[in-house]
Amino acid sequence: MDRIETFKTFITRSPADPFPRYGLAMEYKGAQRLADAWTAFEELLTQFPDYVPTYLMAGGTLLALGRSDEAAEVFRKGIEVSGRRGDAHARKELETALAEITPG
Repeated sequence: MDRIETFKTFITRSPADPFPRYGLAMEYKGAQRLADAWTAFEELLTQFPDYVPTYLMAGGTLLALGRSDEAAEVFRKGIEVSGRRGDAHARKELETALAEITPG
């Protein structure tokens, strides 16, 4: 069984755990299956909006797909969520990512 199928199995076994979905999205991203990666990230953002690691990778996937306006919105939302959750490191990474794509 390949890693993508393994993550899908984990998702089925633990549907309330965001990590297997994140792993699946990252596998797709690593395989350059960017549309599939975005679909998985979008599902994560919808079902687990407080799962902070999603935002940077989801935004990066959107950038790779040429969707910079949407990426900026994902980064902004991630800044809000990471701030609320007290994750200063993630917040800084997201602020840096946003600054790189927005005129300042």
